[in-house]
Amino acid sequence: MRLGLAQLNPTVGDLAGNCQKILAAYATLVAQGAELVIFPELAVCGYPPRDLLFKRRFVPDVAETLAQIAAATGAVPAIVGTVELNPTGRGRPFYNSAAFCYRGAVVAVGRKCLLPTYDVFDEDRYFEPATSPTVVDHAGHRIGLTICEDIWTHPMISTRRLYSGRMPIEQLADQKCDLMVNLSASPWHTAKDGVRQNFVVSEAARSLGCPVAYINAIGGNDELIFDGRSHVVDAQGRVTAGLAAFAEELRVVVVPLAHTSVSSASGAVAQLSTLNSQLAPSFAPAELGDIYHALVLGLRDYAQKSGFKRALIALSGGIDSAIVAVLAAEAFGPENVIGVSLPSSISSQHSRDDARILAENLGIRFETIAIADAVAAAETALGPLFAGRAPDVTEENIQARVRGVLMMALSNKFGSLLLTTGNKSEMAVGYCTLYGDMCGGLAVISDVFKTQIFALARWINSPAAPGTGREIIPLNTIQKPPSAELRPGQVDQDSLPPYDILDAILKGYVEEGLSRRDLIAQGFAAPVVNDVVRKVDLNEYKRKQAAPGLKITPLAFGVGRRIPIVQKYVS
Repeated sequence: MRLGLAQLNPTVGDLAGNCQKILAAYATLVAQGAELVIFPELAVCGYPPRDLLFKRRFVPDVAETLAQIAAATGAVPAIVGTVELNPTGRGRPFYNSAAFCYRGAVVAVGRKCLLPTYDVFDEDRYFEPATSPTVVDHAGHRIGLTICEDIWTHPMISTRRLYSGRMPIEQLADQKCDLMVNLSASPWHTAKDGVRQNFVVSEAARSLGCPVAYINAIGGNDELIFDGRSHVVDAQGRVTAGLAAFAEELRVVVVPLAHTSVSSASGAVAQLSTLNSQLAPSFAPAELGDIYHALVLGLRDYAQKSGFKRALIALSGGIDSAIVAVLAAEAFGPENVIGVSLPSSISSQHSRDDARILAENLGIRFETIAIADAVAAAETALGPLFAGRAPDVTEENIQARVRGVLMMALSNKFGSLLLTTGNKSEMAVGYCTLYGDMCGGLAVISDVFKTQIFALARWINSPAAPGTGREIIPLNTIQKPPSAELRPGQVDQDSLPPYDILDAILKGYVEEGLSRRDLIAQGFAAPVVNDVVRKVDLNEYKRKQAAPGLKITPLAFGVGRRIPIVQKYVS
């Protein structure tokens, strides 16, 4: 069969725009000879629609849009991800469905069986699970319909334990399918692609003894980034075709549909070893390239889908603002980015120079606004109330908050999206100023650890990056000790452990859920662990007020991490 794979970038709630995109892709792929066209999960309404589903007209409007799409189909069927009303009146109000559209109508529907309710997912809030996957008979072939999580049931993948009973793949194995399709909106994070391909899609094909076509969405929707990488595997689990990463693509691929005997999983020990190695932290060039392209895509889509055409960044001369500026120049075009230096009386000359050189290398507009007078005015106004009290972090934060006021004013005046520049390490321990450097509409690198920031900066200056190896980020920016420059001679390591140690502790505590005792048992110094953990817990209130951030790790601050602000648990 000639399969048309439509790897699209839907916008949540843009029913008319998504419909137009789906129909155009269908027409293109049919013209190229496709005999079946497949679209991603919830392509009609975009993923995740969240509480838009509870708006009274939303799901009926989705149904009307799907009817338009179905009406446009002819002799070539289309399998389209959509929302379906649960007509029984029992259980959750909706189904996450795959509509089989053929000759002007929806002739069959497959419904999602496994509903993820962990990390960023909350599907059990909205959808009723199907009891079994659907098999459609078409043109003499049996086609199994599954949706995303339905195939994430490999015994060595931890999410399997969330579900009981026979898994959808086990149920399909009884059906002797000639082809299984999986409609997905699978958000990307580091190390996920290898697991998805090798331990999810390929294993499903081997278990069923038939080819599997996996079609994934691409694009950014709020915090989530979808990487595409749709692919087809044969009955032995070998990849026979793969689509682009982080880009829309339409492709027709030829898939032999002969059914083979179902094979059982083998080599579990070797598979587990491979899986663990793929999940291990890595700063390999390919992974850094994925991080870069994911952040550019997430930033570009957040801006374009929100209606922003210009970006605004406070350039400190430091490595974090440099990374954000590079990403913004790629996402918006350098002509649509303004970098602003806001030096105080404490700012070093090399920081001012590094900010200017970066802007010149990127070709972005560069402005300077000195803040010494504004800071002095604030200190004078507060002087009578502060009398008799020694200067402390309060005065340091006035500088950051003056910068926040000025940058927000520029954002308002020019209609530009202000991008914050705090990384995950800083956000974790509260090394950021509320209503100061945290001001902005999107926290671009809030899920990127500082050690990854350094590696990413070096990658950006390497031949592998879009800058073709020239020095975009000044070498001095990469090599100098990181500093907030809020007091003379200040460096980050005055109050934080070295970043390689800090990030390792944070990864264990934040992402892996390890306790203080666990971390100390791993060899980290107890005073350091206790201080880092205390800082993480105390600064939850800051993170709740932060701009939304782009998710690139298995667990980011934001919608996927729901820690109470007021709590007294000590691990």
